[in-house]
Amino acid sequence: MREWLRVSERDQVVIALRAFTAGETIVLEDGTQLSLTEDVPAGHKILTRPVAEGDDVLKFGYSIGKAKADLQPGVWIHTHNLRTGLKGLLDYRYEPVPQAASAKKPRRQTFQGYVRPNGEVGIRNEIWVINTVGCINKTCEIIANRANAMYRGRIDGVYHFSHPFGCSQLGDDLRFTQKLLASLANHPNAAGVLVIGLGCENNQIEQFKEAIGEADSRRIKFMKSQEAEDELEEGLALVEQLVEYAETFERETVPVSKLKIGLKCGGSDGFSGLTANPLVGSLSDRLIGLGGTAILTEVPEMFGAETILMNRAADEAVFGQIVSLINDFKQYFIRHNQEIYENPSPGNKAGGITTLEEKSLGCTQKGGHSTVTDVVPYGERVRGTGLNLLEAPGNDLVSVTALTAGGAHIVFFTTGRGTPFGGPAPTVKLSTNSELARRKKNWIDFDAGRLLQDKSMDELTDELWDRMLDIASGEARTHNEENGFREIAIFKDGVIL
Repeated sequence: MREWLRVSERDQVVIALRAFTAGETIVLEDGTQLSLTEDVPAGHKILTRPVAEGDDVLKFGYSIGKAKADLQPGVWIHTHNLRTGLKGLLDYRYEPVPQAASAKKPRRQTFQGYVRPNGEVGIRNEIWVINTVGCINKTCEIIANRANAMYRGRIDGVYHFSHPFGCSQLGDDLRFTQKLLASLANHPNAAGVLVIGLGCENNQIEQFKEAIGEADSRRIKFMKSQEAEDELEEGLALVEQLVEYAETFERETVPVSKLKIGLKCGGSDGFSGLTANPLVGSLSDRLIGLGGTAILTEVPEMFGAETILMNRAADEAVFGQIVSLINDFKQYFIRHNQEIYENPSPGNKAGGITTLEEKSLGCTQKGGHSTVTDVVPYGERVRGTGLNLLEAPGNDLVSVTALTAGGAHIVFFTTGRGTPFGGPAPTVKLSTNSELARRKKNWIDFDAGRLLQDKSMDELTDELWDRMLDIASGEARTHNEENGFREIAIFKDGVIL
């Protein structure tokens, strides 16, 4: 087994594939023996070439920060001797790169899905209970749990997604809540939707109907709790009607071009940019090559790697949208007097990620090498195929919710630290290292760490592709589905009374 890895020949660092202790020796590509001057945890960086104070340290062939002092080969590179090189707002220029080569065409190019009357396709035949306001979370939970027990086996389940918003909100807070919940209500994985309001909240059902748009009365039912004599009884009666409607759908063969996937990372480590993220990028390229859709979000985790995405824009108009996406999010930080280029989380640092640009260069690999075709505002649904950038923060719960609302049938979530969280759509957890996959078998769906052992990128992409189509066809379920981990979180930016 390899003990270290250099991502690009330009890099002055290699990544430790196991833990090293001070005094141990590694043999570099040219046969040079390098003695380590410090302990280096697995996933962290070892310097192999001298770097002067203030100079760039490269990983992935790009700068991940500036040296805080003169650094000699053999040292451990991390927060104690590397700082971010990012600062201030930047000017951008469109410098398009050549189109990437076409991805490999897989053997399987169809799946078994539920074709809805509007032409969209669902991969689950579920009933979703959506509340307009947080005051009635428990009411909705009780209705969903009782209905789930009553109709088990007839449909894929009845689910409610708790949230605290919908009342006493002003400005963007209320608009974000309405748009996000409306987009969830329009998701094709839900054969039927029961919208429950209280009756006195800001997010009134009448307003919320406008956010949803034209709706099929067989698919979406509405109920105001304050006007119902027994809201539990009436809610269950409405769910029964939705179940009967859902039962009119059967799985049928549809092209993979109908599939939309969300791309997300959380609890990253030093292996994220080497294994799971590029693997998901390979899957994304393959799906897009067959006319499908991939959605990439976590805007703050594009900072430092944004020009890579900008130069893959379909045209200058899309380039301008990406510039606005990045700069608007930077202004959000500035409005709240926060450092734009704050370092990664404690878990990221412990896993070997030192600076925001290092995290961003690994994060954006989930988008593969495809052309960026569109930029989608927060809470809205994806409008076209190809690689779409979605406005949302890096927070796991908020961004997975936004990906689902954007239309993702499945979310591919890469992690080096592990998390049990799942969104409303099937959430595939890919471990960046095999140790995590062995230790957390009830969390992890796919071990991408095998890329560092005996598997090639093509082999694991083939395997992940088959797993994706099995999940889409209902032949496999993710751990978040099996364990009932389905949650949402809504982005907050404004005043609550």
